[in-house]
Amino acid sequence: MEIKRAGTQPSGRGPAEYFTGTVRVDPLNNPPDPARVSMALVTFEPGARTAWHTHPLGQTLIVTMGCGRVQLEGEPVQEIRPGDVVWIAPGERHWHGAGPQTAMSHIAVQERLEGSAVTWMEHVTDEQYGS
Repeated sequence: MEIKRAGTQPSGRGPAEYFTGTVRVDPLNNPPDPARVSMALVTFEPGARTAWHTHPLGQTLIVTMGCGRVQLEGEPVQEIRPGDVVWIAPGERHWHGAGPQTAMSHIAVQERLEGSAVTWMEHVTDEQYGS
């Protein structure tokens, strides 16, 4: 058993290569193989969002604070709020982030397949985001 004590894992900035705007990533767990599930608390400042991406084994988002947005390619943008749980199926191209006026935090849960949990793509444009 391993206990990660609050405040012992440093926060990181979401890299500009994968995010638009100010994003903070707080790791929750990243266990060694053979475990595959990793989790992070991700906080998006207003207007911040991920780039388009997919997950080989899917992703679950648990919204904990604020008001945000999520979109699957080819579908309308959806609003998400605290308590919402979003399941994104394996291989679904999508993005998620804060609303234009409010920050949003979620716990992101995803599994690694052959060492990879995500495939990043191009940035979401302002038009796609709907600002």
